[in-house]
Amino acid sequence: MNDFHYGGQAVLEGVMIRGQKSVAVAVRDPAGRIVTHNELLDSPIYKSRWSRMPLLRGLIMLWDTLSLGYRALMFSANVALQGEGKGEEAKFTGGMMWGSLVISLVFVVGVFFLFPLFLIGLVDRYITSPLLSNLIEGLIRLGLFLLYLVTISFLPDIRRVFAYHGAEHKTVNAYEAGVALEPARVKMFSTAHMRCGTSFLLLVLVAFVFITTLLGRPPIWARFLSRILLVPLVVSLAYEWLKFGASHYGNPLVRLLAAPGLALQRLSTREPTDDMVEVAIIALRDVLKADGATS
Repeated sequence: MNDFHYGGQAVLEGVMIRGQKSVAVAVRDPAGRIVTHNELLDSPIYKSRWSRMPLLRGLIMLWDTLSLGYRALMFSANVALQGEGKGEEAKFTGGMMWGSLVISLVFVVGVFFLFPLFLIGLVDRYITSPLLSNLIEGLIRLGLFLLYLVTISFLPDIRRVFAYHGAEHKTVNAYEAGVALEPARVKMFSTAHMRCGTSFLLLVLVAFVFITTLLGRPPIWARFLSRILLVPLVVSLAYEWLKFGASHYGNPLVRLLAAPGLALQRLSTREPTDDMVEVAIIALRDVLKADGATS
């Protein structure tokens, strides 16, 4: 089995899997057929020494994941709306994609990192302890994230995406266990996975709580600036921990620290159907074939 850590994300009625040499998206169209799209990962950044440097590689991988994921999502949307063969129109780059990604990032930073500080600023004069002020800010941030997950989990379309998320996890878990990629066998595995993006986001928010509690209580403008500047640092640290944890999951302490993130995945995954697992298997097999790995 290949030592590369495969992973991906759920999209509309499908799954994206990223391999060493390519990325594959498999989507079931309205007629029930599975439409696939494959792209080679031939950008110079993948072979650059920067992509292997600790801390910096986390930022590079995050941007890569966001850009690939956004394109996969657009592909799946086109397949769902237009049927087989039309999804290729979703392969776009340029200003539209990058602009959408930047807007999405600004929204995430604004809502989950700056808005909690804004709320604290309204009542900060009544909080005597700087430590308590920063701690409450962090708890608001975590609360907003949990509220977001719980709220969207009630939407029928999102519940199906979460089920495909579970199919992706089951398929990767089965491959890493050396089990044949057959729907009946893949379905036996867990919908939780150590390298899940949900766990990653929880790590980022928890790390923010710990780091910001050490920063004291400077003027509010300085606190806003510090939150913005901390985002890339905390993202990098969270990526390094996730990478370390995935390689040392057999360690009891690592398993204990990873438990909250795995438990949180119960909100962002659902038990998939056989046909959802079939889609995830096809996506993984495509990248395994490109990598020359066995399935």
